[in-house]
Amino acid sequence: MKLSEFKFDLPESLVAQHPAKNRDESRLMVVHRDSGRIEHRSFKDIIEYFDDGDVFVVNDTKVFPARLYGNKEKTGAKIEVFLLRELNKELHLWDVLVDPARKIRVGNKLYFDDDSIMVAEVIDNTTSRGRTIKFLFDGPEEDFYKALHDLGETPLPKEVITRDPEAADKERYQTIFAKHTGAVAAPSAGLHFTREVIKRLEIKGVDMVPVTLHVGLGTFRPVDVEDLTKHKMDSENFIVPADSAVVVNKALDQKKRVCAVGTTTMRAMESSVSANARLKPTEGWTDRFIFPPYDFKIANALLTNFHLPESTLMMMASAFSGYDLLIEAYQTAIKEKYKFFSYGDAMLIL
Repeated sequence: MKLSEFKFDLPESLVAQHPAKNRDESRLMVVHRDSGRIEHRSFKDIIEYFDDGDVFVVNDTKVFPARLYGNKEKTGAKIEVFLLRELNKELHLWDVLVDPARKIRVGNKLYFDDDSIMVAEVIDNTTSRGRTIKFLFDGPEEDFYKALHDLGETPLPKEVITRDPEAADKERYQTIFAKHTGAVAAPSAGLHFTREVIKRLEIKGVDMVPVTLHVGLGTFRPVDVEDLTKHKMDSENFIVPADSAVVVNKALDQKKRVCAVGTTTMRAMESSVSANARLKPTEGWTDRFIFPPYDFKIANALLTNFHLPESTLMMMASAFSGYDLLIEAYQTAIKEKYKFFSYGDAMLIL
């Protein structure tokens, strides 16, 4: 497959700038791989497609307020600092992106509040935009993370969601099962679930089990090579718990439906496959890039959002549905004015 095969014209008006009024009132397109049939439903209707013994696997990563704004020492220049990953908890070392990068050099200090409590020093260059910084924080660990949380901004992808973050985003750009802090972007397929929908699934005997994949910017990094085999994904930290693996494997043995809630969940599971094609407990890093053709080993259903042109997320969805069927579904979505991206509508591929 070539990058150009995933290019399509997406009207700006279809990129969701706000979430649906209620999580479970998003639209749901249901795509049937066996027949090619496409249905138009509401997300609440998802319970109709699952029965006793089926399993949803969700990503329970929690988004942290990763976007900070600091002022450079002496000049006072405003610098955006986007926290990517914590390198050393004791030393408060972080990999970050800075903007504008040309103004930031090793040795520079950045001040994030008027009281000079949160100060960071740049100690290394990692990429053209990337830096390693050390927060010069003297105090208890919980106070440090509280200060980061208070100063940070919900990391909406501003290249796509062009408005400023609002108070509601702190809740809505987070799934209701978010538990383990570490993501800089929300696993968007999970944003549609409400406690009511989960309860109704439980009543039907459907299990919901977690994996954790801390979504990094690599998930959204543009593909800049025409030959997809030459694209490298950034590594992301993930965990597949033993309890989750037991439930998923039981469902597979009983020929039940195993639905990956989101491409990040799918990537975690496909990075944790045993020799007999079952899910195995794993903790580590994955840079797996899934694009057509691909033989999926674990999930036999995928819940996902509508993704941007030429994105790795769209490529994974097409690997699961089949390329031609996904292109037809996307053309239908544009015609029917479905909303795209993180706050957009959902697609269930069966």
